[in-house]
Amino acid sequence: MDNVNYTVVIAEDEELLLENLIQKIERTDLGFSVLGSAKTGADAYEIIKEYSPDLLITDIKMPVLTGLELIEKVRNHYPHTRFIITSGFSDFEYTKSAIRFQVCDYLLKPIDADELYRALQTIREQLDISRKEYASIFPSSMIRKPPEEIAEAVKEYLLHNFTEDINLNLIAKNMNYSSSYLTKIFQQVYDTTPSKYMITLRINKAKHYLNHNPELSIRQIGELIGYPDQSYFSRIFKKHTRVSPFDYRG
Repeated sequence: MDNVNYTVVIAEDEELLLENLIQKIERTDLGFSVLGSAKTGADAYEIIKEYSPDLLITDIKMPVLTGLELIEKVRNHYPHTRFIITSGFSDFEYTKSAIRFQVCDYLLKPIDADELYRALQTIREQLDISRKEYASIFPSSMIRKPPEEIAEAVKEYLLHNFTEDINLNLIAKNMNYSSSYLTKIFQQVYDTTPSKYMITLRINKAKHYLNHNPELSIRQIGELIGYPDQSYFSRIFKKHTRVSPFDYRG
């Protein structure tokens, strides 16, 4: 097993279930490290802001901020983070919501160790593949370059690949940086974060399609710029332009 650790934050309001889940994750030996846990969705988000984890595992029914509300908030600011939902309910509406939020897996309580292992293994394989793809562009040797050159390399990559599912955590890992340090370097040079820069590129591209490609539906435009969920695309677009894609098109 590659010794690279992928980081996890857990949101679970029941102490015994939380401790049990942490133990199960550690026993998988799949390279996942639990760096924080919280008993409310709001507290979980504060931990995520600090550590920008690779994976969030959250109960769907959390105090203060529900699991789905937490996921949506994380998706807005940390789009590389992956999600597993846990729940004591097998209600179809919850499952539909999980699909809409592109959740990697939906595990029913009590959490079965084998099911958890398979879910984490799948995520690990996906992360490993992405990390290897970034390795040729952002090798560990880049750490010897000046911060300005590193920031420029990240900007150029985002500029040419912003419609793809870009994982800034993995880019940082390849250079032996934390994602927070990479973000700090980028912000010092360009006065914005990589995530915000990528969103700006996507919104500007969406505006272009809306203005010049009437044959494309709102859903198709969202898919083209990296937002396959139409409702999510519409919310992101309105947040940054104050009008919906439909109204912008006029």
